Amino acid sequence: MDKRYTALGTSMLVLKLLEEKDMYGYQIIRELEQRSQKVFSLQEGTLYPVLHSLEQQGALNSYQQTAENGRSRKYYAITRSGRKLLKEKTDEWMGYQQAVNGILGGVLFDG
Repeated sequence: MDKRYTALGTSMLVLKLLEEKDMYGYQIIRELEQRSQKVFSLQEGTLYPVLHSLEQQGALNSYQQTAENGRSRKYYAITRSGRKLLKEKTDEWMGYQQAVNGILGGVLFDG
């Protein structure tokens, strides 16, 4: 798959999770794994550049919060600009998905 669509998919999924609630990095990784039945299993070295890029674009804000165990965690929150970007990325992904389905004849595979 084109690296552009891999990056598009990863940032889109992260934005989608953060649209639901603020999360810290490891929480995002776990949530992606659980919801995708481990199809999306990101390493921290993959996730944090995506988060930093989205933050630089103004799609996310971050803040520090102390957890129950006393550790300080960096949480990420989607911004209004991030919600707009999520819609754009979702629309682009749907176009990509339609193109693939057009080639496959609309066949969905169970795996």
